[in-house]
Amino acid sequence: MDGLATITPTGMRQTGADLATLSEAFAGRAAAADETATASRENIAALRAAGLLGLTVAEEFGGAAAGLRQVAETVGRLAEGDPATALILSMQYLQHAAIARSNRWPRALRRLVSRAAVEDGALLNALRVEPELGTPARGGLPATIARLTGEGWRVSGRKIYSTGSSLLRWGVVWARTDAAEAQVGAFLVPLDAPGVSIERSWNQLGMRATESHTVLFDDVLIPYDHAADVRLPSEWAGPDIVHALWGNVVIASLYDGVARAAHRWLLGFLRSRAPANLGAPLATLPRFQELVGEIDALLLSNRLVLDAAIDDPRLDAASGGLVKHLVTENAIRAVEKAVAAIGNPGLSRDNPLERHYRDVLCGRVHTPQSDVSLALSGRRSLGV
Repeated sequence: MDGLATITPTGMRQTGADLATLSEAFAGRAAAADETATASRENIAALRAAGLLGLTVAEEFGGAAAGLRQVAETVGRLAEGDPATALILSMQYLQHAAIARSNRWPRALRRLVSRAAVEDGALLNALRVEPELGTPARGGLPATIARLTGEGWRVSGRKIYSTGSSLLRWGVVWARTDAAEAQVGAFLVPLDAPGVSIERSWNQLGMRATESHTVLFDDVLIPYDHAADVRLPSEWAGPDIVHALWGNVVIASLYDGVARAAHRWLLGFLRSRAPANLGAPLATLPRFQELVGEIDALLLSNRLVLDAAIDDPRLDAASGGLVKHLVTENAIRAVEKAVAAIGNPGLSRDNPLERHYRDVLCGRVHTPQSDVSLALSGRRSLGV
C-alpha cells in the first residue's frame, strides 16, 4: 500500500501520507526511543496528523472501518520503522475493531471513544494482565474489583504490561464485580481520573519504547454506563473474531515487519562492507548469498502464510494461533541468522540489527504463546 488517500471514507479527513515515508521517519527516531525506553510522541503525533488513529473505527462515527488486510499491512510497514509505535497502534486498531463489532457496548460509550479517536486521535487499550493472574487468556478471575456504589462504579487494582500506558486516554480495564455472584468484564476508565497512577515498571530487553508500565487504580470513580461489557464468567468462554483472528494476524505482521527491517539492513551491510583481504563486498561471497536466500525463504513463507490467513474465511482460533506461531518463529530465525552470520557488527549497539533482534524475540511473549496455540491445535486434531 503506497498511500492512504484511497482508503479514507466520507467523514474522515483526507491524507496523502505515505506509509513508507512515515516508517522511514519512525526508523530515524527508533534508536533514541529504545535507549530512553520512551514511546515516541513525535510518531504518535504523525499518526494523528495522518488520520491513522481512527482506521478501524466504525464508519457511523467517522472512521475508516478498515479490514484486516489493510490493518495488517499498515502495522507491518510501520513496524519496519519502529515496532514499539506499531504495537501501540495495533492495540488501538484491535480494540476499536472489537468495539465496532460489539453488540454489548452501550452506543453512547462506543460513540464517545470512537469520535475521540477520529477527531482527537485519542488512544485506548485493554488493560488485562495482573501480577497474580498473569494473562487472562490462561483463565482465572482478575483481582481488580469494580464496586457498585451510589455514585457509580469504584475500580481498584493494578494492571501490568499496559502497552502505551502514559499515552492512553482510556483503559479498557478487565475487572470483576464485588457481587455475591461475581461478573467479569470490561470497564472503561479515563486514565486522567483521580486515583489513577502509573508506575514506571517496564524495563524489558526488547520493545522497550512501548511504555508498557503498571497502571494502578485506587478507588477510581467511573459512571454506571462505563461498565462496557460485563458478564458472568461462563459467558466469556468463546473467543471473539477480532482477538482470535485479527489479533494473531496483526501481531504476526508486526514481527514480520521487524524481520524485514533486519533483512534490509543486512543487505546494505553486505553490499557496503568490503574487507581489505577480500577486495570486494561481502555480498560477492557465495556463503552470504546463500544466507540471504535462506532469510528470503523465511520471509516469503511469512508473506504467503499471512496472505492466506487474511483471505481464508475458515480460519478459526486454533488456526489463527498457528499463524502467529509460524510467522513469529520465522521472523526470529531470520534475524538470528543475520546476527550469527556477521559477528560483532550484528551485536553492536551502533547498528540497528541488535535492536531488531531484541525486539523480534518479544514475539514469543505475546498472547497466544506457542504452547497454548500448539496444544489447542493438537487437541482439535486428536478430537480430545
